[in-house]
Amino acid sequence: MSSSNHIISAKVREQFPILHQEINGKPLVYFDNAATTQKPQVVIDAISGYYSGYNANIHRGIHHLAEKATSAFEQTRKGIQRFLNAAKQEEIIFTYGTTDGINLIAQTYGRAFLNEGDEIIISTMEHHSNIVPWQMLCEEKGCILKVIPINDEGELLMEEYKKLLTNKTKIVSVVYASNALGTVNPVKDIIDAAHEVGAVTIIDAAQATSHIKIDVQQLDTDFLCFSAHKLYGPTGMGALYGKEDLLNKMPPWRGGGEMIKEVSFEKTTYNELPYKFEAGTPNIADVIALQTALDFVNELGLENIASYEQELLEYATEALEAIEGLTIIGKAKEKVSVISFIMDGIHPQDIGVILDQQGIAIRTGHHCTQPLMQRFGIVGTSRASFAVYNTKEEVDKLVAGLQKVKRLLA
Repeated sequence: MSSSNHIISAKVREQFPILHQEINGKPLVYFDNAATTQKPQVVIDAISGYYSGYNANIHRGIHHLAEKATSAFEQTRKGIQRFLNAAKQEEIIFTYGTTDGINLIAQTYGRAFLNEGDEIIISTMEHHSNIVPWQMLCEEKGCILKVIPINDEGELLMEEYKKLLTNKTKIVSVVYASNALGTVNPVKDIIDAAHEVGAVTIIDAAQATSHIKIDVQQLDTDFLCFSAHKLYGPTGMGALYGKEDLLNKMPPWRGGGEMIKEVSFEKTTYNELPYKFEAGTPNIADVIALQTALDFVNELGLENIASYEQELLEYATEALEAIEGLTIIGKAKEKVSVISFIMDGIHPQDIGVILDQQGIAIRTGHHCTQPLMQRFGIVGTSRASFAVYNTKEEVDKLVAGLQKVKRLLA
């Protein structure tokens, strides 16, 4: 992809209307992709197309609009099955996103099958959404939470992880790629080691799906969650993959329409998978638009996207490291296109404000990973995260912007 990278990125950029604007009189440079990616026009059109063309509730209607909406909705489930290489489409549950998926597992599988003294393992680099649900479960059930440590480069200490595993380990829940550091974790090794002690595995793939080809059967993970909005899709929806036998054992979480077979005042019988976990009218338009986002990614090819983003990451890493007084936090050998950094004597928020004045959008703060920031002895970082529509010219603008920050504040 490298020989035609500039042409490809230019052609890709044309598809994103939001990128063609000025902020504070400067062309927008959007480097906040780890928080949310922008949406191509086709995804925006898919949302408005549903509402203007076939808005209807799904599954229970027999009229034309309801059948068309149902068909499009279920096509996305099949699309996610193919995207993750799940064995069955019934193993794909629609959620509000990664956070919702992890909470669903904690509140159903966790409450049903974990007991006092059972152990749950997470890592130091987890997002709060993969910490707090397990703390809540531990508080309720008397379970014990263990944490995999990391080294100064931001990589998991795998030997220490293996020491944490015991016959009391029931759940291992880890992030595939860190939103704060970019670290790509050896999830296959983590999963295999967990299975040796009979533990169930959960992978938070929120940051991974737009950068890494995922095959849930090859990984052999029990559960995996992701969010559409980090995959060029809409906000407020995502999916949970779970092995069929586990999903069948789990009690439903929310009660209401769609997740039932029959209701009487004496007893309710629950629907089969996947509908058992999908109570109420779902976010139909955004589910349908996710398929369009998957088509966009598939057409470009995840391998091509990853190759281009790695080129940007290497270019930006070298350029930022050349800035005196700037330190990159997280130098794992395997990274997605995320760079977190601090600058001597300058608060991250001040960096973000001055860059914004130049039209450059980055993220500052603790990135919902406060324990990770504590591990590095810092309050937060400035984070630049790259997507397929970003360019080296934009990286140059970031470097120039940071030089200006130094002149003003250092």
